[in-house]
Amino acid sequence: MKKFLQKLGKSFMLPVSILPVVSILFGIGYSLDFRGWGANSLIAAIFINAGLAVIDRISILFAVGIPVGLAKERDGSAALSGLAGFLVTTNLLSPKNVAMYQGIPVEQVNPAFAMYEKNVFVGIVIGIIVSFLYDRFSKTELPAALSFFSGRRLVPILTVLSAVFFSVFMYFVWPPLFSLLVSFGTAIVNLGPLGAGLYGFFNRLLIPTGLHHALNSVFWFDTIGIDDIGRFWGGRGELGITGRFMAGYFPIMMFGIPGAALAMYTTAKSDRKKAVGSMLLAGSLAAFVTGLTEPIEFLFMFLSPLLYLIHSLLTGISMYISALMRWTAGFNFSAGFIDWFFSSLTPMARKPVMLLLQGLFFFLLYFVIFRFFILKLNLKTPGREEEFVEYTDISGQREQVKDSDMRQAGGESRRMAEIIWEGLGGSENVKNFDYCATRIRLEVRDSDKADDDFIKSAGITNVVKTGKNTIQVIIGPRVQFVHDAMKKIAQDEEKV
Repeated sequence: MKKFLQKLGKSFMLPVSILPVVSILFGIGYSLDFRGWGANSLIAAIFINAGLAVIDRISILFAVGIPVGLAKERDGSAALSGLAGFLVTTNLLSPKNVAMYQGIPVEQVNPAFAMYEKNVFVGIVIGIIVSFLYDRFSKTELPAALSFFSGRRLVPILTVLSAVFFSVFMYFVWPPLFSLLVSFGTAIVNLGPLGAGLYGFFNRLLIPTGLHHALNSVFWFDTIGIDDIGRFWGGRGELGITGRFMAGYFPIMMFGIPGAALAMYTTAKSDRKKAVGSMLLAGSLAAFVTGLTEPIEFLFMFLSPLLYLIHSLLTGISMYISALMRWTAGFNFSAGFIDWFFSSLTPMARKPVMLLLQGLFFFLLYFVIFRFFILKLNLKTPGREEEFVEYTDISGQREQVKDSDMRQAGGESRRMAEIIWEGLGGSENVKNFDYCATRIRLEVRDSDKADDDFIKSAGITNVVKTGKNTIQVIIGPRVQFVHDAMKKIAQDEEKV
């Protein structure tokens, strides 16, 4: 189950990765026609409606994107199957058809079905179903008379049939489940700023498990009617209220995380600062500009649960403050400068500049707190490890080499991949692997055979053994290129 949840979390990255363009489209459109929302400008109307086309159909993106990321093979038939399954279940349970089944006017249909088509939960479940069907039946060979429908062509057919049964199940289950979700969301919303703070705290706390995506879908999307992202960018909310489940992240991701990085840099050994400085700077820039915080968070997430608990608490406090003061801004990807800039041009943004001032305060807060605990507890954050690491070279001879020299030698993606691959035990130990935004996830025969110190000598952030047969290699923004190089190495070994 833990492995599945990790893969599911990774699969969210594909549909979410398209969202940054939405903030750009809305930002340009609103800047051209700030009050008319396109009514006074044809160009503005084009940009705004292009953004709405994506944000109003986010559930489809999950139905299509999750099978591609979750299935063992990234194949177009998985995406096509996800789309087919989503169309079937949303049509069968549309308010019009539900009214026909029950013999009542459309106006009397349970509100749960009114938002069924835009429900991200439905897209996620369909995506999971499709990934299972693809892995199980994409290589199935049917009798000669039906051979045309064998293999990958069988998956969409089975998906449509599964969607029918899923719709019957949801017809009875979804209304009471929807009521429970509404009660949960309402309980948080009714807490006002405190509710926003609790949400922010649990969001960060759940990141290591990947379950934060499920929590986000309740508040960010139209799962139970909150739809903080959709209402903010669509200008359909309440000024100072809509966006409260996003605004408090900007001070943390744009300023707090870089503050933590600076604390780690200043506490690094003097002769190691140059080596770790570039890594921390790259992670800080990613956090500030795009809101991608994992490259920095994974530096201390497993090294010190206490530091990560503090990080989660500070996030909750930031969310509470911004909600209390009614300072709002929004994002489509994450709370970085790009989304802050374009969201500040929208009608729902309220005093977004104050979030930057709040961010400066949290920059200092993170720096002081992290520096104190790193020094007090002597935490081995980057630059504070032992200067020499022991590793086994290709010939099998064990040597001691300066970690900084090893990083310099492994500066290119190919060299990093070679070190990581060798440290993992090569094809004799690695069964399969894939990557997400910042890390390579591997299934291995025995995680104990992986040489953590040798792998880290490639200049990567961390090695996390999540089980006897699973390993995560935290790399950062260049993960795709290292992954591709590792894939090439694996393919070359197979040819030998």
